[in-house]
Amino acid sequence: MNRFTIPRDFYFGENALDCLKTVKGSKAMLVIGSQRLVKDGTVPKIQALLKEANIETAVFAGIENDPSVATVLRGVEAMNAFHPDVIIGIGGGSPIDAAKAMWIFYENPDFTFEEAAKPFNLPELRKKAIFIAIPTTSGTGSEVTSFSVITDEKTDVKYPIADYNITPDVAIVDTNLVQSMTPTLVANTGIDALTHDFEAYVSTARNAITDALAMKSIEMIVKHMLASFKGDEQARKEMHIAQSMAGMAFSNAILGIVHSMAHKTGKVFDVPHGLANAIYLPYVIQFNAKTAGAAYADIAKR
Repeated sequence: MNRFTIPRDFYFGENALDCLKTVKGSKAMLVIGSQRLVKDGTVPKIQALLKEANIETAVFAGIENDPSVATVLRGVEAMNAFHPDVIIGIGGGSPIDAAKAMWIFYENPDFTFEEAAKPFNLPELRKKAIFIAIPTTSGTGSEVTSFSVITDEKTDVKYPIADYNITPDVAIVDTNLVQSMTPTLVANTGIDALTHDFEAYVSTARNAITDALAMKSIEMIVKHMLASFKGDEQARKEMHIAQSMAGMAFSNAILGIVHSMAHKTGKVFDVPHGLANAIYLPYVIQFNAKTAGAAYADIAKR
């Protein structure tokens, strides 16, 4: 039996943030990286929309790249003081991943990172809060996935948390939020999304649904990434949707050795995650080409 899990609600396109006016709750904790999202008006806009829903907000800022255990625990402390019934991760993969981990330990204070790192071992969530994810970059797909990666800053050990429980309740993929991405960020995140698609498509856990998403996402990324890199507004909108489709594919088909190596060496050598994927991908394809070619030749005969 196969399983396919994505957020219950997926809002996307221009002005998708407007759906926040219909959120049910009383207090929302917004988890972000730097203050850039405050200064550029993104966070104030989200707060204004939530105010229309009669939801009080607080902001937890300072999520670093490769979010740490210490940062997650500080976030949990802030949540324990504020008592949110809505948690919203806003930004790239790091703030959304950190917010997912905070959610776990906010709801289950006696749980440990060692327990969380055991695949599909999380206790039930949603006893205290629901989770909403709003991506402002086009690559990680964290807004639709069942994964979170947290780093122990003392040992450099990464805790890969994988459990369908942490798939967000709501993903809001507003295409207006990615127009200010730098070309370098567009390139790195775009390659990350493309790698998600490739690895999902050749995964041994793939299925017809993940194949469909991965192939359509590849088609969109190949068509639009260069134009997005050059600043084309419509291309950036298309890339933002495509990367979420890639996230849906890999969250349900699982990733491969490109990502496992990129997560480790990217941290050690301070290489952006998407760039690390780009470095490894050609070699992994070459290494696996014979086996993958035989497997897909067999499928084509059916």
